[in-house]
Amino acid sequence: MIPNLKNKTYEERLNNLHLTTLETRRLRGDLIEVFKICKGLDFVEPSLFFTFSTAPTRGHTLKLVKPRCHLDIRKFSFAHRVVDMWNSLDDDIIACNSINRIDKFLNGRGFI
Repeated sequence: MIPNLKNKTYEERLNNLHLTTLETRRLRGDLIEVFKICKGLDFVEPSLFFTFSTAPTRGHTLKLVKPRCHLDIRKFSFAHRVVDMWNSLDDDIIACNSINRIDKFLNGRGFI
């Protein structure tokens, strides 16, 4: 859509436009949505999507249980694909009331 970028690679176009990859943008959006659901900022019942872990674990108190699945339609759904990354977040990110910490986390992991 931008004539000057027509013959450039995907990575070069992203760099010229100061964008992150689609994978990173999707992950960021997923983490923000889980944050909003778990904090009650969205009017969505968390139990519709997630099961919270009741076992004493290291890390934050809002750990999610990853459901077993056999079908790809379930495996690639929002409620399944976000669990591992959500569970790897630090407790201070979960405890705060701002989503800005998620960007710092992704930046520290090399996503942004």
